[in-house]
Amino acid sequence: MNAQPRTRAPRTVWFPDWFHVLQQTDLPQSTRSQYRTVVLEFLRFCKQTRQAATIPAARQFIRDRQVQRVLSEPDRLQWQEALNWFFREAGRQRHPPTDPSAHPPADFSARAGPVLTGVPTLGAADLGRAEWERLIIRELRTRHYAWRTEQAYREWAKRFVRWLEARGGRWEQAAHPEVKEFLSDLAVRQRASASAQKQALNALVFLLREALHRPLGDFGNFTRARKVMRVPVVLTREECQRLFSALEGVPRLMAELMYGSGLRLTELLCLRVKDLDLERRQLIVRAGKGGRDRVTVLPELLVEGLRTHRERLRGLHTEDQHQDVPGVWLPEGLERKYPNAGKAWEWQWFFPSRQLMNDPRTGLRRRHHVLDATFQHTIRQAARRARLDKRVTPHVLRHSFATHLLESGTDIRTVQELLGHKDVTTTQIYTHVMRRPGLGVRSPLDG
Repeated sequence: MNAQPRTRAPRTVWFPDWFHVLQQTDLPQSTRSQYRTVVLEFLRFCKQTRQAATIPAARQFIRDRQVQRVLSEPDRLQWQEALNWFFREAGRQRHPPTDPSAHPPADFSARAGPVLTGVPTLGAADLGRAEWERLIIRELRTRHYAWRTEQAYREWAKRFVRWLEARGGRWEQAAHPEVKEFLSDLAVRQRASASAQKQALNALVFLLREALHRPLGDFGNFTRARKVMRVPVVLTREECQRLFSALEGVPRLMAELMYGSGLRLTELLCLRVKDLDLERRQLIVRAGKGGRDRVTVLPELLVEGLRTHRERLRGLHTEDQHQDVPGVWLPEGLERKYPNAGKAWEWQWFFPSRQLMNDPRTGLRRRHHVLDATFQHTIRQAARRARLDKRVTPHVLRHSFATHLLESGTDIRTVQELLGHKDVTTTQIYTHVMRRPGLGVRSPLDG
């Protein structure tokens, strides 16, 4: 009986520095720009279809674009030239650098998956130092995990390895008993929260099963951290006014809008011009927590201030257009379907940053929204100036919004919809911090 011929698996490309290599070529600027767009589209396609960057994947990518009628025949030839450049240059870049401590071994580039468009430029060049770190990075990026997930998993794996070494162990011999002991130590000695312990469990399971390719044992009998319900910090109406009085300009407008509409911090920062309907007094939250859209209230008191702020943004938008600044960031699907939408007025950030920033995904220098750390620092400083006796963060304004609505008699289901909570039990926590919890219960000392 004749043996069946073995088919070779297509070679996976590992090309972290493709953008920098493209920028250093002698190609015309227009050609480099077109190549960059095509390669980004291809890597996004690989991410969405959860497959590695291979030549068969590139052929499928071209076919799909033709079926969708995105590509004409001249465009198809140009896209093929861009992908041919990508794979050709990837083959030339396969040789590892001379410093083995800074990059993975020679065979790593041939076995690893594609670099992700979601991995920032500096992160794409960071391929790990220790062998276990290189292995987990390779598996995370091959499976197209988010950049923040990669950071969290690497940090937990690092803590686990250090914990092993402190006890005379080695990561090469780690198995499920060591993982269970580490998780129990997190709960008992380090007093970690239940959510932190759960994240550590997910990271170490990924390390053992996917990176080290070891069988998983029984994880069911380690000491679990106790879940504790924390009562949120809530400001009174008078304290909210004191906080707002300690702010001025755009930061005050942002704080008042966050409190008046019950927004999360990321929902506030990611607002675009089209999301505020000043005529209908509505604010639309796009792709909130869980990817859900919702409509919430827009305070009447802020309408004129928001309208004035929006008119100032028109001047900034016009100036960016004159300076040929690239459009703002858009979700991958929209950017692919509407390539020029990022320069349109309605897609601009409602609270843009003052300075241009480098986009970590594409390397473009464009205008981003206000950074979360900047606004958080502003709120903390304002709370100190207002001499508030509570730990005030931007999220406290959302807690205060929900609590004040319940205190004024608003139905809890309505508050749930305005906050975007999936379960009403999440909203019920605010009943514990109302001025009169329960059904108007009075203290016996007052009676």
